[in-house]
Amino acid sequence: MTEKGKLLVVSGPSGVGKSTVIGILMKLRGNMEFSVSATTRSPRPGEQDGVDYFFVSRERFDEMVENDELLEHATFVGNSYGTPRSQVESRIENGITVVLDIEVQGAAQVKEKMPEAITVFMAPPSLDALESRLRGRGTETEETILSRLETARRELLLAPRYDYTVINDVPERAAEELRDILDKN
Repeated sequence: MTEKGKLLVVSGPSGVGKSTVIGILMKLRGNMEFSVSATTRSPRPGEQDGVDYFFVSRERFDEMVENDELLEHATFVGNSYGTPRSQVESRIENGITVVLDIEVQGAAQVKEKMPEAITVFMAPPSLDALESRLRGRGTETEETILSRLETARRELLLAPRYDYTVINDVPERAAEELRDILDKN
């Protein structure tokens, strides 16, 4: 019988490097996949249904919420997004570790529905370091940077609700820490 996979939920402030660390982790440790979210937004050029997102109608999304088919869901800028429960559960049953990179409210919803999920809050070494990363991107307005830093301050207060906190000072070291967390759970 195949050993079951795990559900790894990673949250943290914008700019902390979640995608970078998760990418390194997936190279360090095989048999992992990103979860594919459902969304009511239209596909962007090049996006494929079932690969980038499951593109669904507003009616179908509301039905999924009503029938408890989503581990978590939220609405951003008029579009809804959610994690289909069946996709995650079938992968875990087949021995695949599923990774969710989601915001703090979604992480709390997942933990409530799947208490066995391993939750990790990824934190910056400091708010100054986070500000430097956000400014270094060169893609954000001053207003956006200040807004993201304010959100980060609020999110950092929620770190104790997670099973683990990983400080991303060096992405390779943070990825190794995530691997070790998965190995011991």
